[in-house]
Amino acid sequence: MCAQDATMGKDAARAEWDNPMQFVLACVSYAVGLGNVWRFPYLCQMHGGGGFLIPYMLMLVLLGVPLFYMELAIGQKMRLGSIGAWRAISPYLGGVGMASVVTSMYLCLYYNVINAWSFWYLFHSFQSILPWAECPVNSNLTGPVEECERATPTQYFFYRETLDISGSIEENGGIHMGQALCLLLAWIIVYLFIIKGVKSTGKVVYFTATFPYLVLIIYLIRGVTLHGSINGVKYMFTPKMEQLAKPTTWINAATQIFFSLGLGFGSLIAFASYNQYNNNFEKQAIIVSMVNSGTSIFASIVTFSIYGFKATFNYESCLERVRLLLLNTFDLAEDTISLENVNHWIAELNRTHPEQFASLGGRLETCDLEAELDTAVEGTGLAFIVYSEAIKNMPVSQLWSVLYFIMLLLLGMGSMLGNVIAVITPLSVLSYLVGLVCLFCLLLGLGFTTRSGNYWFTMFNDYGATFSLLFIVLIEVITVCYIYGIKRFEKDVEDMLGHRLNCYWKIMLAGVSPILLIALFIFYIVNYIQGGTPTYQAWNKELGKSVVTEYPPYAQAFIGLLLASSVCCIPLTALYTYLKNVIS
Repeated sequence: MCAQDATMGKDAARAEWDNPMQFVLACVSYAVGLGNVWRFPYLCQMHGGGGFLIPYMLMLVLLGVPLFYMELAIGQKMRLGSIGAWRAISPYLGGVGMASVVTSMYLCLYYNVINAWSFWYLFHSFQSILPWAECPVNSNLTGPVEECERATPTQYFFYRETLDISGSIEENGGIHMGQALCLLLAWIIVYLFIIKGVKSTGKVVYFTATFPYLVLIIYLIRGVTLHGSINGVKYMFTPKMEQLAKPTTWINAATQIFFSLGLGFGSLIAFASYNQYNNNFEKQAIIVSMVNSGTSIFASIVTFSIYGFKATFNYESCLERVRLLLLNTFDLAEDTISLENVNHWIAELNRTHPEQFASLGGRLETCDLEAELDTAVEGTGLAFIVYSEAIKNMPVSQLWSVLYFIMLLLLGMGSMLGNVIAVITPLSVLSYLVGLVCLFCLLLGLGFTTRSGNYWFTMFNDYGATFSLLFIVLIEVITVCYIYGIKRFEKDVEDMLGHRLNCYWKIMLAGVSPILLIALFIFYIVNYIQGGTPTYQAWNKELGKSVVTEYPPYAQAFIGLLLASSVCCIPLTALYTYLKNVIS
């Protein structure tokens, strides 16, 4: 790395955080995002509840904290964005920073669409009856809309009212003006947050980093007091240890740690570049990593209390329908069957009146609380459908809806600040050009507000970052430990902190973390090849549900472009630098 005197002389006028707390809050606001609320609970549910915490915490120690530490060290030493930082280490490595910028740009394009959806839901929360609480009436005023009846009111509101989604990625349509305006509002707010650089961002993070915790605490208090919430919390903390024998459990734990901390995007390098040279980033790396993982667990308790309420509500509603069916079919007194003894009466009536019981046929539902809790949902399905389903059944549902979508907005906006800063810092964008960057992202992002836009959103979300980030961070750690050298890196750390790397940092960075990254990288490639033709969930309005559909050839080609475009920056930049040196 470049010497301290050269670095400080070059960037003597560089803006800095007002205090270390601003930097910590900026990192927390960036790292703690929507994935903590809608991805981690899903993984807990899918991989054995409390048992998933074992591989999760191990991967935090072996992979997350060391790599987080490394990126903060690079940014603080260089006092440059990702492109400049890696170019300072070696002119051939400028492509690592460029790959980070391209990946962050992809994220900027689609991530703010989630904030637009949150605005849409927030604005629709100020109604006497939440619009996703019941199906709208059809045009003939003779009953509910058929599509809504086939699905659920919450699914209908998301897919039809919010997205106005087409039947496949091949069916294009015009821009959803409501969503376009919400996206415009989201980008205006992002622009206002970052227009004055680190000085304005530093003030904003006090709010974006702390208010979501207030909402989560309020939701926790409300959640644990809901009927049936204990069923969800018990489900979360009941470990299914057999899941630990499955490789996918460990792979998903590693990838969750990796992406939750925001490694490889260049945002952490950019944030750390505004630190004072002797700032104690070591302590901050540990604090932010622990806060991030603690938030995931805390948010899961909140989520599973909501899960428990929703599952219990659905289970008891099912029992009530069965109770009424039995009462009407067998002409029993109203108080004969209760929710508590429904299953007893099913067995009894089947024994005493077999022919009449058999006539019920498919009308007799099977009610199973465990099956309700086993229904795993992630991403937008959890944030905008499952949560909305639970909120509509709460007393004073409008209040809880407003609080929830404000929390989603702040989590999303906090992450967006890091994403945009990751783009503008290494490019040394002048303040008056920041608006052009935001405008560029807005115009391209309008494509996600078309009728087929959600399918392109899913494509970017699935393929825009995963492969490239694994490759970027693998190159980063190999560069620091084996090209630049762990001993030189150790001296730079000593120069900033006053002490050398301890055994933990050296063993993790030079050995364990690279091996885990290589394993993840190989697993991703093998899994992608074995997966066959890429598929997506297409909304079928005739069935009222999503169906698995293969991407058309042109979409598959675009997926290949997404996977390769950012990664190609690394070898192409190195080749360009080599040829430039040869010619000169």
